[in-house]
Amino acid sequence: MSGRVFAAFLSCLASLAQAQTVCIDPGHPSEVGRGTQGRKVTELHEAWIVAKAVQRKLAERRIQVVLTKNSENEFVRNRERSEIANRARADFMLRLHCDASNESGFGVYYPDREGTSEGVTGPSRAVLLRTLPMARAFHDAMRDALKGKLFDRGLMPDTRTAVGAKQGALTGSIYSNCPVVLVEMVVLTNPRDEAFITSKAGFEAMVDALTDAAVAALRAVPAR
Repeated sequence: MSGRVFAAFLSCLASLAQAQTVCIDPGHPSEVGRGTQGRKVTELHEAWIVAKAVQRKLAERRIQVVLTKNSENEFVRNRERSEIANRARADFMLRLHCDASNESGFGVYYPDREGTSEGVTGPSRAVLLRTLPMARAFHDAMRDALKGKLFDRGLMPDTRTAVGAKQGALTGSIYSNCPVVLVEMVVLTNPRDEAFITSKAGFEAMVDALTDAAVAALRAVPAR
């Protein structure tokens, strides 16, 4: 093997060693149902097609991606979704949902404390410490990418959700061994938000924003 070929081989090994993995979790169906129903589309469908598009975009940036489902309608419990990320040794978990409320825009949620579900307490202190800077970087990048296109409802702790307030953290956070955020991409019950996410321009803007935000999160904390 020539010196040049050997150097290329070592470079390839180094790239593989540094490769980072993102687990994308398209919300629903799970033990909490099939998600929000908009006027024209469902949360289930939008989360799935956005997840697949973000997967392709991240792959183009040589980031490994694991999905928690193999098909749009596959039933996966929220605990199992996190366990899939854990088995993949993901560096970051991105959970995709659409909201139902009287508001508008996107919101990013992250665990800021331990919670308890089915007798299990988590995430660990180490995961919480790694999550905060990644969640901030993720939200900042998403906010900048969607500025002037979609209202930013902010970066919020899991306890701002109904399940998180009850448990201390969302189920998907409690069982996660890696930093995790949940994004309510739009308020699907808001006609303007639904029109945004179902338009070609709005869909592409959301996919690009999520991709940029995931990359920013990975850069905020080095891979394990």
